[in-house]
Amino acid sequence: MSQYKIGVLYGDGIGPEIVDSTVEIVNAACRQLKLNVLKFQYLPIGWESIDKLGHPVPSSTKEALAELDGWIMGPHDSASYPDKFKEIRNPSGELRHSFDLYANIRPSKSIPGVKGLVENANLVIYRENTEGFYPDRNMYSGVGEWKITPDVAVSTGVFTRKAITRIAKAAFEAAMSRRKKVTIVHKANVIRLGTGMFKDICLEVAKDYPDVQVDDYHIDAMTAHLVRNIYQFDVIVTENMFGDILSDLAGELAGSLGLAPSINTNSQQVMAQAAHGSAPDIAGQNKANPVGIILSTVMLLQWLGGRHKDDKLIEIANLIEQSIFTVMEEGIKTVDLNGKETTTSFTKAVMNKIQRQ
Repeated sequence: MSQYKIGVLYGDGIGPEIVDSTVEIVNAACRQLKLNVLKFQYLPIGWESIDKLGHPVPSSTKEALAELDGWIMGPHDSASYPDKFKEIRNPSGELRHSFDLYANIRPSKSIPGVKGLVENANLVIYRENTEGFYPDRNMYSGVGEWKITPDVAVSTGVFTRKAITRIAKAAFEAAMSRRKKVTIVHKANVIRLGTGMFKDICLEVAKDYPDVQVDDYHIDAMTAHLVRNIYQFDVIVTENMFGDILSDLAGELAGSLGLAPSINTNSQQVMAQAAHGSAPDIAGQNKANPVGIILSTVMLLQWLGGRHKDDKLIEIANLIEQSIFTVMEEGIKTVDLNGKETTTSFTKAVMNKIQRQ
């Protein structure tokens, strides 16, 4: 039986609470299924690492991650870091950059028992994760943003054929196992060279997938279509900043950003990371909703299961996901969703459901 090495990075704010919840639930599912396939390794990042090692993303953590199959990444609170660390990439950006985690995959799906602003959502956003308009990661070295004078700032957007091609292929491959529809989101009428090239290369890739229906929208129009017709969309592919904004919108429309999962991948490794932030205002109060990071870890297990053709990982993932959905449909929810549960009691409810399956 294969065993997979998974890193555990608590992060900041509510990170330790929700990551601990996730590991407990994963271990409960493994015990229930009698599968000893996961080995966890705890590594410091964020404030924990600043206090212990003097840096939010120490080289020792990155060296250890390089040897792992994937990792669970808690949220970070880089805005509160000492000033000397605000000029470098935040922990999430640094790991995405260092490991070339080029695909940020963020589903948005209506969940039984959770009333969203829209109904029947079931889409996934494939966001290019290494360039575009995010200057903290779109350069080989340094940051793609600078000040010419105290009153003039310049931020660069970077678009390359390599990056666009690989995210487009990932999106079309995903569509083949879903409803066979891809929507390209861009702003080619204004950002003609950059997002115009993004659109054109995606359409080139589309020729290799004749069974997939393809359409495209400008980013501003797309926000309106998501609100009005979210059920029509299957796979959305877009550049970095547009994907970040659209995925937050889609997550909130479907129920709550606190429920929104995501993974970041290359062809070898995967990082589970909830779409929400570190919520320092409720840190340590046992109020945090762990569903986003739990479902992100479900995605991690599904991705590893697919890559290694290992149905055991898929079985663990499916048990966790079904247990989460069942308890929420039964009305067991945390306070952010108008429920009564603490992080701890919600975790116990999910573990109990797993043990009864």
